[in-house]
Amino acid sequence: MGLLDILTGMQNGPRGGRSMGGGGGMSPITMALLGLLAYKAVKGFSNTTPRPAGPDGTATTGGGLGDLLKGGGLPGGLGGLGGLLSGGLGDLIKQFQGAGKADVADSWVSTGQNKTIAPADLGQILTQQQIDFLSTRTGLSKEELLTGLSQQLPAVVDKLTPEGRLPTAEEVSRAV
Repeated sequence: MGLLDILTGMQNGPRGGRSMGGGGGMSPITMALLGLLAYKAVKGFSNTTPRPAGPDGTATTGGGLGDLLKGGGLPGGLGGLGGLLSGGLGDLIKQFQGAGKADVADSWVSTGQNKTIAPADLGQILTQQQIDFLSTRTGLSKEELLTGLSQQLPAVVDKLTPEGRLPTAEEVSRAV
């Protein structure tokens, strides 16, 4: 199962259902998960980042996570989406370890049972800057964001680490 399968399966998660009119698109919580894994690069890829001129010759600006995932360019030579997500996953695990929750994150990476994370605990692990950034980009309130991430993050990390270890950039690229 690839990353896109995982993300497609999450479309009906918190605030992730498709509209009655059949409109598609990425659910806010799916976007938040990807944004969290790609936080450093996405943060650097803000709306103020100059972009090449558009078809009409005028300069354009980056649109954030959506443009990044559509191939809008990766800052700092991150080596594609696989490198972006692999590096972000490693950074997130380190963040959990630094917050004294290594056992929780390690359970997601390992092949055993996943431990849960309460939204309030996740709110203590993530920085306020990360929370604000993701809330702004997704339109989710802090509570909705933390609830959705606490429900979905264990499964996503588990699926990205099927061999009980952090994947290489190449392995993540193949999964995408």
